[in-house]
Amino acid sequence: MGMTNDVSQERWSEITVTVDSADIELAGSIANMVVPYGIYIEDYSALVEETMAIAHVDLIEESLLEKDRSKGIIHVYINPGENPLEAVSFIKERLDDCKIESEIRIQDCRVEDWQNNWKQYFHPMPIGKRLLIRPLWENDFDAGDRSVLNIEPGLAFGTGSHPTTKLCLETLEDYVDESSTVLDIGCGSGILSIASVLLGAKSATGVDIDSLAVKTAKENAKENPLCENRVSFLQGDLSDRVSGKFSVVVANIVADIIIRFNTQVGEFLEDGGVYITGGIIETREADVLASFEANGFKVKERRENNGWLVFVLTK
Repeated sequence: MGMTNDVSQERWSEITVTVDSADIELAGSIANMVVPYGIYIEDYSALVEETMAIAHVDLIEESLLEKDRSKGIIHVYINPGENPLEAVSFIKERLDDCKIESEIRIQDCRVEDWQNNWKQYFHPMPIGKRLLIRPLWENDFDAGDRSVLNIEPGLAFGTGSHPTTKLCLETLEDYVDESSTVLDIGCGSGILSIASVLLGAKSATGVDIDSLAVKTAKENAKENPLCENRVSFLQGDLSDRVSGKFSVVVANIVADIIIRFNTQVGEFLEDGGVYITGGIIETREADVLASFEANGFKVKERRENNGWLVFVLTK
């Protein structure tokens, strides 16, 4: 029995996210987007009041009283074999967007050690029927008749290993052809824009609010010869820098931002075009569906992977 425990302890990754107590609720829901299971929150800010209310006596253990009550800690557990650094990158980007200060650790590994540690989790990976995602440092692979997408994700979210990225890539494969023009909102590492061109699209435009993501995406495009002159990346907040109309708009972000983007996307979609949304966790499905309907979109397809949803919509 004890031995089994040891093995599972070795194989699971624990991420701890420490934030101010005032931010714990929002930070917890951001962490929950990454892992809809395996998360618990330590928040001692109301420890004394809560104990007094229940027991009317001072029954708090000394070890608890010594805890820092101005901070809360979110513990996230990542499945064996999944890349904890992708989860950390996702959490950190969204905490930064919300101006929440945080300290993030993976087991005993500090975030500063990311670049080297995470490579062990990221190997050439076939996706759908036509693509192979290949990290630049991996030379030992057989692509068969698949198109190879070369990528160095840096710290920008998007290696293809996260269920929502995988779902979006598989969905693009079914909707992108030689006549497609693609707009990729929240492009991260540029993976969906680059994949679109490898799947035959005439052009792809990626947008991200994060300058590091845009820089990473541009570097990744250079590693894929087909992308020359067919992919461009802009720094901007959703569509504020975008002009023109596109036959495919893809937004692999989070529910709240998709709800905001739903009000804008119509003006960038060609007649008969498709709008593909990812990054939506199942618990937010009702909110997102209500927003699609309010903005005149019909659901053509719903796909699901590990509690993550992708929708294909038409106007």
